[in-house]
Amino acid sequence: MKTKHYPDDVSQNFLKLRNQLISATGKAIGDYNMIEDGDTVLVCMSGGKDSHAMLMILLALQERAPINFKLIAMNLDQKQPGFPADILPAYLEKLGVEYRIVEADTYSIVKEKIPEGKTTCSLCSRLRRGIIYTTAQQLGANKIALGHHRDDIVQTLFLNMFYGAKMKAMPPKLATNRGEFMVIRPLAYCAEKDIAAYARGMQFPIIPCDLCGSQENLQRQKIKDMLNNWEREQPGRINNIFRAIGNVEPSHLADVDLYDFKHLSQAREEDEDPMFDHEKLPANDMALTIATQDDKRIEFARKPFPVAVATEE
Repeated sequence: MKTKHYPDDVSQNFLKLRNQLISATGKAIGDYNMIEDGDTVLVCMSGGKDSHAMLMILLALQERAPINFKLIAMNLDQKQPGFPADILPAYLEKLGVEYRIVEADTYSIVKEKIPEGKTTCSLCSRLRRGIIYTTAQQLGANKIALGHHRDDIVQTLFLNMFYGAKMKAMPPKLATNRGEFMVIRPLAYCAEKDIAAYARGMQFPIIPCDLCGSQENLQRQKIKDMLNNWEREQPGRINNIFRAIGNVEPSHLADVDLYDFKHLSQAREEDEDPMFDHEKLPANDMALTIATQDDKRIEFARKPFPVAVATEE
């Protein structure tokens, strides 16, 4: 039986948005070869809008894909006080997808090990990652799907630049350290605002995110506000930044491990700086030319262009 992918009373605009998200996700999967025939994908569900959207879009793609792959939804119950543990199991049962609820009291470990007021994200993240990897191993999953979207990736780039002095973002596809699993981010090409609009239309049972108030989250919120202000001033800027992450010119950065600056003696054509490529232009296209020069001074002047003279026929 096919999964019901949207409510009955949605608008044409919603269907257009849904198709755009499915198309963007499918393109990201194809561009990075995220999912292959025979894969078992562990879909990590936090209960937020992003993971809900990811699961539903992957289910839609699973029905139309020319390959066969398995999806297993997973939710990690970290035993935080007030977490509504019944919401996701009920929803996933109704949806008819295979799932696992994983219970692990990481909350008490973090509270015990991290002093009050200190950042908890690092320890919490390591514990969560270990649980996810162990669950994937137990279920025979070779791919782990996370719900990070385009805006998350761009925010991480600026977080690492501003606070870590490193040019680093979230890759759409990443091999784990021991190579056991491949972490994939199918929503890498999707904008957060589109995902939010889609989630509202789908009426997902969203579980509110209980932020811990740590410094890392405060920093991320500041970066997010900065980027959103830029986007209001110049729409399309976030997408341009994301595209730049995948359009890197190592010869125009400064990483000596990434590019051999020490032994650079002559630029290759593909590395040449545009400010020095005037020799590629035809002579007649030069707007300035040397007018006078001596041993102290060189003067450039506007080059006179020939005036076309009309001729009688």
